[in-house]
Amino acid sequence: MRSLVVLLFGILTMAMSYGQNKKYVTVKRSVSLMGAPFELTVVAQSEEIGYINLEEAIAEVRRIEKLISSWDQDSETSEINRNAGLKPVKVSYELYKLIERSKKISEITEGAFDITVAAMEDTWKYDGSMTAFPTPEQISEAVSKVGYDKIVLNRADNTVFLKQEGMRIGFGAIGKGYAADKVKELLVSKQVPAGMINASGDITTWGTKATGEKWLIGVHRPRGNGRIFTWLPLIESSVSVTSNLDRYLTFNGKKYSQFIDPISGYPATGINKVTLLAQSAEFCDALATAVFVLGKERGMFLVNQLGDTEVIILDAFNQMWTSNGIILDTEE
Repeated sequence: MRSLVVLLFGILTMAMSYGQNKKYVTVKRSVSLMGAPFELTVVAQSEEIGYINLEEAIAEVRRIEKLISSWDQDSETSEINRNAGLKPVKVSYELYKLIERSKKISEITEGAFDITVAAMEDTWKYDGSMTAFPTPEQISEAVSKVGYDKIVLNRADNTVFLKQEGMRIGFGAIGKGYAADKVKELLVSKQVPAGMINASGDITTWGTKATGEKWLIGVHRPRGNGRIFTWLPLIESSVSVTSNLDRYLTFNGKKYSQFIDPISGYPATGINKVTLLAQSAEFCDALATAVFVLGKERGMFLVNQLGDTEVIILDAFNQMWTSNGIILDTEE
């Protein structure tokens, strides 16, 4: 699915030493959540405790999906969308803060990441139902309903108002990363010593494996044989591995990626895959999308200005580019 890197989980079912001579096991579960595959891994004192932790993690993801899903007509997000151009909607503090952070990321990326791009969903459909290429007029009309600056937030009463009728917000480019962070937060609060949450390529870790080794991601050579030529450690950090090769449209023999430029209204071009490393999975998820939209040069420039953030870009010619903090030997 998102395949620029592979994960070295080191999943074991036997007890191994961890920390101060205690016995720990590693427990893993794969499940479909938020319409995508999740891989949940925890280090625990026993398999029984580990599976309890995983059930709690799954329940947390389902809670978040209920909150942010724009497909669930009973969610707060759907209520905001229904009242676009009509009235403000009072929401939970949690959703309010997520929208507030989303707007800040939009500002950082100069609109390359924008949750209001959901208004383009009826223009570009990736479910196989499109039979004709959108006209410039259709794209222009949809773009007129996009703009993070049209989201009005009122901190006093936690209300959200979309200024224009027909506007929508959606969390497809940040929601899974947010879910990964929230699961980590929950499990850490329950004193789970270590784990890895892989929300369909939006990954966060804490602690170390039961062996005491670091969690690692392996980077493939950009052209060819699928071999891993280097490993990158994830130490209390996150990564988003995102590809435009898994979900796209084809018209007249040309592929159009799933990443829509909120400003132009057209699919982004020039990049095949992005691996974004930062502290939170939420930020990785959102910024990876922004890099696709910004393109190689502008995306790389942005990442190099940010602290504790790195990126590996695989361009449309399968050439690898890295930010200042990553040095890789890509010779075959």
